[in-house]
Parts: sequence; C-alpha cells; structure tokens
Amino acid sequence: MWAAAAKRLLRSKVQFSVANTSLTVQRNRRSSCSSLLYFSRWQHSSPVYDQTCLTEAMIRNVKVLDAQRFVCVHWEDGGQSLYPYVWLRDNCQCPECFLQSAKARKLSIENLDVNTSLRNVNLTDANKVSIIWPDDHQSEFDAKWLKQRCFSKESRAEMQEELFLQERQYWKSDLKIPTMSYEDVLNCDQTTFQWLCTLRKVGIVLLEGAPVKRGELITLGKRIGYMRHTFYGYTWQVQDKIDANNVAYTSGKLSLHTDYPALQYPPGVQFLHCLKQAETGGESEVVDGFHVCNRLRKQNPEAFNILTSTQIDFTDTGVDYCDFSLQSKQRIIELDPTGGLLRINFNNATRDSVLNIPVEKVQAFYSALKEFMDLMNQPENTFYFKMKPGQVVTFDNWRILHGRKSYESGADISRHLEGSYLDWDVVMSRLRALKSKLQNSS
Repeated sequence: MWAAAAKRLLRSKVQFSVANTSLTVQRNRRSSCSSLLYFSRWQHSSPVYDQTCLTEAMIRNVKVLDAQRFVCVHWEDGGQSLYPYVWLRDNCQCPECFLQSAKARKLSIENLDVNTSLRNVNLTDANKVSIIWPDDHQSEFDAKWLKQRCFSKESRAEMQEELFLQERQYWKSDLKIPTMSYEDVLNCDQTTFQWLCTLRKVGIVLLEGAPVKRGELITLGKRIGYMRHTFYGYTWQVQDKIDANNVAYTSGKLSLHTDYPALQYPPGVQFLHCLKQAETGGESEVVDGFHVCNRLRKQNPEAFNILTSTQIDFTDTGVDYCDFSLQSKQRIIELDPTGGLLRINFNNATRDSVLNIPVEKVQAFYSALKEFMDLMNQPENTFYFKMKPGQVVTFDNWRILHGRKSYESGADISRHLEGSYLDWDVVMSRLRALKSKLQNSS
C-alpha cells in the first residue's frame, strides 16, 4: 500500500548518490515546487502518489464459517481473509450506522449484539460483500476496504506501518542531514509531505532559506497545523540572558538531552531557527538516541531493563510565559506495548534530586544511566554541525538528543536561535492528510 507505492515513486522521482555528500537538487516538472534538496544518504517514502501503484482487490467467492463465526473471503490472487461476525456488524458502513461526512461510527456499543449471527451473505455484481443480519439490517462492504483490514499478521503490520510510519533509519557520526528548501515546504504539498516523511524516518531534517527574522516558526507551524504552547510560550528565544531561567539561555556547553521531560507528555517535534550565530563556538551536536538504545540493549541488557523500568522524577520551576512549577515521573527509555522504542526522556539539568527508588537500587540506576550517556557521547555516535542564519533544524524530540558547544558571549547578543514545539499527533495528522490529497490528485 503506502510503503510499496512510496518506494516505486521514490526511485523514479528522487535521485540520490551515496558517494556524493553535497546537496542534490532536483526540479519537479509536475508541481509548483522549485527544488527539493537532499543529502544523498537517505532513501525514504515518496513525495508523490501514482494510482497505478494501487492494485484493485477482487473477490473470487465468499463463504460462511458459522461454527467459528467468521465470514471467509477468497481473493482472486489466491489468498483468503477471515472476518468475525461481530466486527462486521460493528463496522457496518450504512448511513444508519456510520456518518460518512465525519468518518465516524454512529452505532453505539450498547446497541451492538456481540453474539450476533447472520442470515445471509452474498457477493454482489459490484464486487462487494452483502450481509443480511437477523434483524433484517443490511450491510455492504467494499472489497478494497475489506482487504485493507484483513486480520492476518502481515496485513495488520502493513496497515500499522501505513497509519503510523514506524520504520526508522538509524545513523551515527556519518550523518548527512537531509536538507530541503524552506520556501518549498511552505508552498509545495509534495515537498512538505517528503519533509514530514523524512522527519519521521530519519529523525532530523534541515530547512534552508528561511527569512532571518523572528516569527517564521509560527508560519512553519501553521503549515502543519498548530504549535505546542508551553510555559515558555509558543516560541522562545535561545540566547545568553542575565538570570537565565533555563540552562539553554546561557553561553555554556549544553550536554545531550531531550527537551521538556518535566512535562508528563513531552513535545514530539522541535524546531530551531538560527537568527544569529556566534563567531566562535556554538556548534550543535545531535545523536540518534534510538540507535544508542539498541546498542545498549545488546551490550548490557540489565542496564537497558533498569532504564526502561525505573521511573525518575523531573522538575522545572520558574517564570516565563507565566510562573510554573512542573513535576513529572518518566522512564529514561520509554517502550511501547510491544517492547519497541517509543521515547527517550532525559534532561540532566531538570532531573530532580528526589529519587523515589529503594536505596539499594540507587547505585545500579546511576551505573546504567552513566553507561547509556557514555554511549551517547562516543565520537562514533555524535554528529556536529554549525547552523547558519536562515537555517531551521527540525527534529524528533522523542528520539534525537541534542546539545551545544559553549560559545563566547559579549555585551551584544552573539548567538540567537528561536525555538518552538509541535506534538507528533499534529505532525502525523498533516502527513496523513497530505498523503490523501496527493494520492487523490495524482
């Protein structure tokens, strides 16, 4: 589905050269985009959809397995799919049960007979499965809709990848940051879709050519949807400040961290727009935290288990947009229900001195955390770059740890970045909407 179409179109639309580390410019004749800029290393989802990549699902016949309470659909390609009675009744697509304009279910669970039988099943001339239920209610299901929702392990995995783009490409110090035009992201749906796909898969994308003025991140955020408002505002200014209320607002070195673990739900995506760069120092450093997590899991499973099971207190107190006193409990490495990597929660500056674990487990926790951060800081895992005015770095705050080298400060502001956050829910919403729009227009 999505992934297959993307791979085919990527090969035909985007040129990559593994040996060349300079930017490759490709002009798209079919859209208003003036250019797409990429570093050559990364191969990911396509920015365009071609309807020829989507194969039509054709049904050969339909059978009822009443003992198991399944409807069995045999496909023309030789496969078959099983659909439980209760699931089919719950997902009836008729106007009485489903509101098409909102793509939302109207049938309440209170009115669903979970032990329903069925009266009749047949295959219509329009290649649809028609079911008559015991109460004479009729449901009709499109073949393509059914096949996309097949309960086989492979089909479910394919659908989850299409919905959530879970594939990742890990990297180390040899990162070549995927780079795109800021103006094209604002003006071209195809480029915006490519940007968000790359951000999801690689974890970091650099946008070039943004106007060197405050407020551009608001424009960029609106291109996606809406930004995350925090106690530092919609946007915040990273510069050396007197009586700084955040260690980022100094000229000192910033160790590798993710932002805002003091929030119970930290922001998923971060933007940093360079407005002024220090003449000496101020280089940014980034690490693919998921790559390091995978290394730790293999190298020291016990340390990995400690960091995925121990809840640590984080705190943040001060005055900015308003006064605030935050407190949260996070696992340094958060896993999803399947054991996959979900999020890294680590900021040493806001890690609380309150440590709510038994005293005999304290030493083991510190040893595990130290090994984790030592892996992060290994030269083979760390990538450095120095931002230039007009560049916007966009990255996955749940995956990428970032830091900064110290820089010289003076009477005037010597380095100035503007930052903002978005939630992954908002970013993925825009990505799916763009996918649908591009697919329908191709």
